Amino acid sequence: MRGRIMRSTLDHDLASDAEDTKRLAKVVAALVPCSRREAEQYIAEGWVRVEGRIVEEPQFRVGNERVEVDPQARLHATEPVTLIVHKPAGMSDVQLQDLVRGENRWPADDTGIRRIKRHSVGQQLLLPLPPEASGLSVFSQDGRIVRKLREDAGLLEQELLADVTGQIAPNGLARLAGGMMFRAQPLPPARVSWQSEQRLRFAVKGIHAETIPWMCEQVGLRLTALKRIRIGRVPMAGLPPGQWRYLRFTERF
Repeated sequence: MRGRIMRSTLDHDLASDAEDTKRLAKVVAALVPCSRREAEQYIAEGWVRVEGRIVEEPQFRVGNERVEVDPQARLHATEPVTLIVHKPAGMSDVQLQDLVRGENRWPADDTGIRRIKRHSVGQQLLLPLPPEASGLSVFSQDGRIVRKLREDAGLLEQELLADVTGQIAPNGLARLAGGMMFRAQPLPPARVSWQSEQRLRFAVKGIHAETIPWMCEQVGLRLTALKRIRIGRVPMAGLPPGQWRYLRFTERF
């Protein structure tokens, strides 16, 4: 019996605690004032603080805590976003996904986009690079860009820099540019040129980055490093390794 009484008392106390708290979205809706849906957006965009700490979960429950809405708060259209990342060499796709966090955003990102929690939801890695390669990588939650970089991948030119060692075979540059057979299939033509004595520039369509080491081997060269610097019309430019930025609204692949 005593155990039942203690349980009943505990349940009553928990019920009282629940009655004394409210969903943060409800509190914000009353503070602004605004609709519940708008309140949830204010919270998700990081405009709301509870006891001085930003809270981005609309379902968060508050009692007597101090709730503040930033006076500068403005709601933005919740458009899907695309992230441009400078992948370091030796990083797997899983590690690259972990890299796309707020603290790794490029300080020089000039897009003016305010980062919110939902920008991390549903991001898909497109045109992935091999782990040993570095350079321009793309994550997107925008269906239009996902379709373009998948369905039209063979039509988009990618620019890569290949560091090599060895002595190139006679007529090797011409062979790299066209005429090679890979797995019983002809490779598409490419534009290949020397950037320095040990660096080749590849501009390719329909040729995967994984194929370039094999191509180099066919002409007596050994690939030591591979870096993608452009996809379509979007360059990596000055983005430092290990950092990311938002795709600008004016940029098109």
